[in-house]
Amino acid sequence: MTGTDLRTITDLAALLRDLPGPDAEAMEVARARDASLTKPPGALGRLEEVAAWVCGWQGDARARIRAPQIVIFAGNHGVTAQGVSAFPAEVTAQMVANFKAGGAAINQIARQVGARMDVHAIALDRPTTDFTRAPAMDEAEFMDAVRVGWNAVDPEADLLVTGEMGIGNTTSASAICHALYGGQAVDWTGRGTGVDPEAMTIKTRAVDAAVRRHGALRRAPLSLLAALGGRELAAMAGAILRARHLRIPVILDGFICCAAAACLEAEAPGALDHCIAGHSSAEAAHPRLLHHLGKAPLLSLGMRLGEGSGAALAIGIVQGALACHSGMASFAEAGVSGG
Repeated sequence: MTGTDLRTITDLAALLRDLPGPDAEAMEVARARDASLTKPPGALGRLEEVAAWVCGWQGDARARIRAPQIVIFAGNHGVTAQGVSAFPAEVTAQMVANFKAGGAAINQIARQVGARMDVHAIALDRPTTDFTRAPAMDEAEFMDAVRVGWNAVDPEADLLVTGEMGIGNTTSASAICHALYGGQAVDWTGRGTGVDPEAMTIKTRAVDAAVRRHGALRRAPLSLLAALGGRELAAMAGAILRARHLRIPVILDGFICCAAAACLEAEAPGALDHCIAGHSSAEAAHPRLLHHLGKAPLLSLGMRLGEGSGAALAIGIVQGALACHSGMASFAEAGVSGG
């Protein structure tokens, strides 16, 4: 299916029922190669697991990362009118301009790891509907954003990171997680951009109200993403799914990215098998969400910036894992005893 054909939530669900898997033979050969390298078994720890995982998705037992892509999606949220963020909605557009000018943290990290970076601002002049009162997006709006994400992925990329910018989007992510996994609104609601205690109370109430209104959609996770998400979350979901169909491995970023991805996993268990968690952020509920997704983070640096920044840093870890795996000599090649 092409992006043009992707018109309805039913189309999206169909793509989640037809997911390609990794190349099992490439993974087996990669693991056999690892056992022959000039190191004690297991000496590189999790790097060995990461290398085999990438080899499987790339279908190459000596894979490398040569063309990583970072895609940042931006959207505005109607719920910000309630005062759930420390920053006004205008900051979304201002930060998009900063991304495009090369001035944000993510620009510096992208250059450091040699990644292509693309920015897609989605209808910033039309915030989503306040989801405490009605669904954030109707089906047409939601699918428009999903297609932006689907079409943003470069088929020649060999690793993908999706990031976001959207004032109010931690409120959206909190509502999605509360709806999917239960508990109380306060369990999933954090300080986001650094809101004060009064705003935290408002934010928690908004999450609770949103889930009371739309929580029954937990049985239809894609519709739940439309009702509680934002355009940037929908686009990230579209990009992550497109990467799966292209067998491009994905590094998930923080709480917001993982909340969008969680809707894919809830719709089709195993949908995130091509994904690894780049980091555990300082957003309070992110470690809990990673536990639900069964993803152990590569990094834990106390970050809560968004923009794909934590996942982008983890590109270097994946590159290092593959450099060792694909570049090291075997015992036989090096003439070292003990292999």
